[in-house]
Amino acid sequence: MALRLKRAEGQIRGVLRMMENGDSCNDIAQQLAAARNALDRAFFEMMACRIESEIMTTPSDLEKHERVSEILKVLSKYA
Repeated sequence: MALRLKRAEGQIRGVLRMMENGDSCNDIAQQLAAARNALDRAFFEMMACRIESEIMTTPSDLEKHERVSEILKVLSKYA
């Protein structure tokens, strides 16, 4: 996940440079979309890790259901 975030950081720095250089809006939009995609992938990677952790470490089915419901709320709110 750290690599994805570093990639997004580099892309955002690139966007700032492009803006300073007066690059076209189309080129800047393309880089912004790439940065957004990198952040989305990092988010979903983190959520997948949390889901896996909750399922593997929660002993009872009732607790699993409650924890998965909490995760779904986070996904609904931020995804």
